[in-house]
Amino acid sequence: MGTVTNPSPEPHPETAATLVFDDKSTAHSIPEDVLGLLTGTFVASLGLYLLQSSGAVTGGTAGIALLIDYATEWPFWLIFAVVNLPFAALAIWKKGWSFTLRTAVSIALVSAFSVLHHALFRIDELQPIYGTIAGNLLAGVGLLILFRHRASLGGVNIIALVVQERTGFRAGWTQLTVDLVIIIAALFVLPWPAVLLSAAGAVLLNVVLALNHRPGRYIGH
Repeated sequence: MGTVTNPSPEPHPETAATLVFDDKSTAHSIPEDVLGLLTGTFVASLGLYLLQSSGAVTGGTAGIALLIDYATEWPFWLIFAVVNLPFAALAIWKKGWSFTLRTAVSIALVSAFSVLHHALFRIDELQPIYGTIAGNLLAGVGLLILFRHRASLGGVNIIALVVQERTGFRAGWTQLTVDLVIIIAALFVLPWPAVLLSAAGAVLLNVVLALNHRPGRYIGH
């Protein structure tokens, strides 16, 4: 009689998941990271351009930059870069040099793309509701791409990711809390209808992040 070989026991689901997530094959290659950063920053910057063209704001350092842009004569690309500088030390301390460098490159790319949009994509008229909704959706998708390639757009993004990693509290909800404070501050710069519309858009952006960026959901790293 032939020898009967017992099949190997199926691994426990949690063990199997750990094996998948630890597999080097799930890591992004350098070309994938480069394309991811370019795509994420382009999409996010286009969303911010639509928000700017709509006279709306959003949360995070992007929202702060938009508020300053409305209140001063300074160019948005410069404001966005300067506003994010204070968060560089936090990024190095909590997330390491790799994340910090990717984030610095992403911030620079968003600033560069904002100049490109103004030069090549002139918007003479944009319905505010459409611009605010579309802008926040694009910004949210862009941030998701950057998060999944171990980068961010600085500021609140970094704080939200650190809180999620330490406590499990989703990055989208942390960002939403801070963003609402920024939206309220917009009352000093914008008319209240624009602020209400901006608040709805910021909620939409953060719901996109909260529902799609969860620990363990995405196996690429």
